[in-house]
Amino acid sequence: MPASLFPLNEFWWFYVAFTALVLVLLAADLGLFHRRAHAVGFREAVIWTCVWAALALFFCLGLYQYGSSRFGGVQGKQVALEFLTGYIVEESLSLDNMFVFVLVFQHFGIPARHHHRVLFYGILGALLFRGIFIALGSALLQYAWAVIVFGVFLILTGIRMMLAPAREMQPEESLLVRLLRKFMPVTPGLQESRFFVRIGGTLHATPLLLTLAVVEASDILFAIDSVPAIFAITQEPLIVYTSNIFAILGLRSMYFLLAGAVERFHLLRHGLALILIFVGLKMSWLNQYWEGHFPIGISLAVIGGIIGASIGLSLAFPKKALQRVGSRD
Repeated sequence: MPASLFPLNEFWWFYVAFTALVLVLLAADLGLFHRRAHAVGFREAVIWTCVWAALALFFCLGLYQYGSSRFGGVQGKQVALEFLTGYIVEESLSLDNMFVFVLVFQHFGIPARHHHRVLFYGILGALLFRGIFIALGSALLQYAWAVIVFGVFLILTGIRMMLAPAREMQPEESLLVRLLRKFMPVTPGLQESRFFVRIGGTLHATPLLLTLAVVEASDILFAIDSVPAIFAITQEPLIVYTSNIFAILGLRSMYFLLAGAVERFHLLRHGLALILIFVGLKMSWLNQYWEGHFPIGISLAVIGGIIGASIGLSLAFPKKALQRVGSRD
């Protein structure tokens, strides 16, 4: 692994400042804009999706300016494109996680007005676990064998996603849910927007807490695929971390924007599988073939093309129409 442009011993302050800024933005989001529990409408979701995307692009521009001034124009363009590609990969892979969120909220019967609160606290957990995974990934990728292992893992994950049918979500089988039910009584119904409630002197969990536990567990499983996928784009931990966080911040608003239409993108799963296979090949073979770094512009074009094609084909060939054709055959 080549020497980092942003070594931790020199840029530790940036990680601290960036994380603090994210926490401030989240606090303002919940404390000012979503103080009252309400169902997030389409217009509000569009506005927040644009806000988070604009912040990511603004950060990308700042990264380009800083990289150009410190390392030269070519290197500045490289790190900016790596951030942008990583952000797009993480955001696109996050779309698959929306299917899980929709099923979990439906299973526990969580009203739409409480979805934002659950996803908000889910992001706080995601910040912690992504930081841990990225630190572990950065340490392991110092070894050439680990790079190949990560790449092969992504290829196999993509092939499995491509060939295997989607598994039915069973939220009650989640380890965290079973542990919560074992050590704490659970109320039969919601208690407004509370995660805990004291009844007869005994602390009870609510279905809202069970929902949060499943959402958090699904994000941990999702990170096992997504973090190595971004390390296939760039081996700069700072870029991996920031692109991950910006994508997660935008995931909530994108959920409210697309939750009602996720089933229309039935071919997206196959597109995401192809992306995992591509980035796995990039990490385990293509980077070495291209003298250490596969051209980031080509990566961005391939990933964007796959996402656009899978979404376009999903809309052009709806799932119900394909099922009717199959039944006639």
